[in-house]
Amino acid sequence: MSEDSSVTRATAIRVVVVDDHPVFRLGMAALLGSLPGVEVVGQAADEAEAVAVVAGAAVDVVLMDLHLGEDSGIEATRRIVHDDPAVRVLVITMQEDDESVVAALRAGARGYLLKGASPEEIERALRAVANDEVILGPKIAARALSTVTAGRSAVRVPFPDLTAREREVLDLVARGYDNPTIARRLVLSPKTVRNVVANVLTKIGAADRSAAIVAARDQGLGCAPE
Repeated sequence: MSEDSSVTRATAIRVVVVDDHPVFRLGMAALLGSLPGVEVVGQAADEAEAVAVVAGAAVDVVLMDLHLGEDSGIEATRRIVHDDPAVRVLVITMQEDDESVVAALRAGARGYLLKGASPEEIERALRAVANDEVILGPKIAARALSTVTAGRSAVRVPFPDLTAREREVLDLVARGYDNPTIARRLVLSPKTVRNVVANVLTKIGAADRSAAIVAARDQGLGCAPE
């Protein structure tokens, strides 16, 4: 191995790609692997696999989707950053709502891109995050800037650590619906709803479903007319 190639490998940004869609995941890994000074060291399709892959390798940046089948990219981000604060997470997702952006950043993400981003935008964001910068995609940043320049007060979001889906489920729980009913209304599997409810109870510190209903209604959920 030449001296130049040794230096390149030693200074390469080591990346893990996390996405439950294999075509997108493989394509992203191929794109990143073609960039100079970038080495893809792992891939994962769900939360548990992502945490295990990152724990088993020296990783600089994780590219993270927010929807991992029945798992949450928000929770995966939280666990990864908690286990190793030196790892930088760059979210790349279809979700562009403000609640998802806030939840991702609160969980420890350092960047947020939409899946429509160009290869150049992805490369720029990857290198920025690896350099310990915080970066938002153009569409996300433009909306944030618009909010600031318009002088509007930020809308208070109940339970900001929850994802949009988790908040939606909690709202239905607060309305008194059981898991099978929630599953039918949201077109989700009962197992998915059960997992989401369990995650919500943990995140909001509720001991049981009844406590969650009280906390949710106290924050204004489950009260608005449908």
